[in-house]
Amino acid sequence: MLRQDSNDDTEDVSLFDADDELSRRPKKSKIKHPIASFFHLFFRVSAIIVYLLCELLSSSYIACMVTIILLLSCDFWAVKNVTGRLMVGLRWWNQVDDDGKSHWVFEARKAVVIMGVTLQGANLYGYIRCKLGSRKNLTSVATSYLGRQLLRQTVPKEDQAVS
Repeated sequence: MLRQDSNDDTEDVSLFDADDELSRRPKKSKIKHPIASFFHLFFRVSAIIVYLLCELLSSSYIACMVTIILLLSCDFWAVKNVTGRLMVGLRWWNQVDDDGKSHWVFEARKAVVIMGVTLQGANLYGYIRCKLGSRKNLTSVATSYLGRQLLRQTVPKEDQAVS
């Protein structure tokens, strides 16, 4: 027990010297979960490297594809079960009732859901714009090509040399 006298100007002493330990501890990195971050990137980058260097690593196409599928499976598992939960608060699983009915359960932080919906909306908007824009460009290219072909067939060769 600590004894405090009213006449004594003693300062409070922290238990287990926590304040001294905090002052001696080196500064932490800004990455909150470094091991999870490492594996989040490791499986993806490894799969890409194996894909790019597949012919140099092995002459067997099947061995390369199996390796890539295993790395991507590990990535899926890590994102679903570990990094998704630690980094952004996403979790999901399937529960089966006593009746045998399957229920999917999703958990997420609200800011993450809003950001996901926003990004997916932007992605959908861009896709629709590209789809509609490519039809217009494709139509104009096809029309001009067919017009030139028709012009070449109907106009004699001497007139084409003049123009």
